[in-house]
Amino acid sequence: MKLIVKTLYGLEEVLASELTAMGAEKISILNRAVAVEGSKSLLYKVNYNSRVALSVLQPVAEFNISNQKDLYNGVVSFDWDHYLDIDKTYAVAAVVNSGHFPHSGYAALVVKDAIADFFRHLTRRRPSVDPKSPDLLVNLHISNEKVTISLDSTVIPLYKRGYRREQSEAPLSEVLAAGIIMLTGWKADTALVDGMCGSGTIPAEAGLIACNIAPGKFRKSFGFMRWKDYDAALFRSVKFDAEKKERKSPVKIYAGDISSDAVRMTNINITEARLSDTVEVSVRDFLQNQAPVPEGTLIINPPYGHRIGGEEMVKFYGDIGTILKHNYNGYTAWILSGDKESLKSVALKPFRKFDLLNGDIECRLQGYELYQGSRKAAIAHRH
Repeated sequence: MKLIVKTLYGLEEVLASELTAMGAEKISILNRAVAVEGSKSLLYKVNYNSRVALSVLQPVAEFNISNQKDLYNGVVSFDWDHYLDIDKTYAVAAVVNSGHFPHSGYAALVVKDAIADFFRHLTRRRPSVDPKSPDLLVNLHISNEKVTISLDSTVIPLYKRGYRREQSEAPLSEVLAAGIIMLTGWKADTALVDGMCGSGTIPAEAGLIACNIAPGKFRKSFGFMRWKDYDAALFRSVKFDAEKKERKSPVKIYAGDISSDAVRMTNINITEARLSDTVEVSVRDFLQNQAPVPEGTLIINPPYGHRIGGEEMVKFYGDIGTILKHNYNGYTAWILSGDKESLKSVALKPFRKFDLLNGDIECRLQGYELYQGSRKAAIAHRH
């Protein structure tokens, strides 16, 4: 089957690598998504094991339209009884960029009516619409004249891992946190430090990576579990294969924050993720403390300009640069920030840059090598 796996902007290549490792074929990178081919087993594996996927769609129909009526006709003529029973519920999620429809909601309504009419013609009854918890979530995508109808095998987005009980005011998405860690190239081969941990998403995701724990382990359900062709035995085997790979982390992860409330939240989330042995959490002012271990990988997500402002922010980022230079020799450091101007105040030359989106904020992830001596020696040290 063909699958469309959705992700966040900037994580498409990371997702493609993950999907390759899971055995996906005919991989092509799209905007915020990757198209692949694979079996039902792959659909289950991606939902359960992918760290950077948001949802997995299975396209079931594609056709072109030249007016609104064509959408209704294309949908009503599809064999919906293969996928939905009359006593089950459905909902339609739409992304529409087409002159034929004034807004996505109207196109979604056309599809809902067409599905209802298909069953009415067939059985004189119709399934109910349940927008909150449908048995089948139908995804409608219209780009100009082209219509793609897919089934959403995920329903509740995959960034909702299930371990986060507490969150700060502007927490990182779990998918973005995992993607950042994977972009840095960290593979649990050095200690990892997050000196501004907030509610602990980066250390939690790093802990799951270090212990080879599948991110789907804490979830109660996936959309495909309500599908007519759900294979419970196959999904059990996918979970069993993932659990066999779990291990004790080979490295320690250090999470610190100046806020005792942030540390309290992090502790709760780390406990929920069963990572208390892997992640050490403490109240620490990043700007006042030495690195917890002599060398490792540092990832921080400092506050952005719209939360602090102007000259204070420039000084704050300058102080971060000073601390990196003096206290983090022997580290590779990464900073994620939505304040590209203030990032310049770090006054260190980055060796890598990635553009990402944190919600609707354009961010940059920059990497710095903080080794004494030449860059060549630093790279030799890292490898």
